[in-house]
Amino acid sequence: MRRRQAAVLVPVYRDADGELKIVLIRRREGLSHGGQLAFPGGKREPHDRSACETALREAQEEIGLAPHAVQILQRLPQEITLSTGFRITPFLARVQPPGHWRYAKQEVSEVLQVGLGWLLHAEAQDERTEQLAGGGQATRPMAFYRIGRERLWGASYRILQPLVGRLAAGEWRL
Repeated sequence: MRRRQAAVLVPVYRDADGELKIVLIRRREGLSHGGQLAFPGGKREPHDRSACETALREAQEEIGLAPHAVQILQRLPQEITLSTGFRITPFLARVQPPGHWRYAKQEVSEVLQVGLGWLLHAEAQDERTEQLAGGGQATRPMAFYRIGRERLWGASYRILQPLVGRLAAGEWRL
């Protein structure tokens, strides 16, 4: 299967109390991965010169994060979506969040700012056996982070999970 190219930004920042926050979005229902928690990003357009440019463009379009407010810290390992055939290139970035998130309501239904401290708690981590999207696929254990009543799972979980410990250990200057 030929994979469609996509890129996401993994935006992080310290709030006024010094807590490290990770910015997520909830995709609007009716879109690819609709209703799911994800990182700002999307498919690569022909005019994008690089995956990084795709991630920056999408973050600006989806949540109003200006490129000058973003410092790319590291390109992360690519992830594949199992049901929709995307090859995602993620970029960890330190950001200066705007005073108010201006998100594209046609693509995003909510912007969430999740504290790293929550993701480190055992109750935020879960693994259940659930039916995967796509009908006839077998059930299997699926790990996810519980964020409020929602779950961060799939490619977004696989991008974030290895970062949580590294962020907590202070691997990057944030």
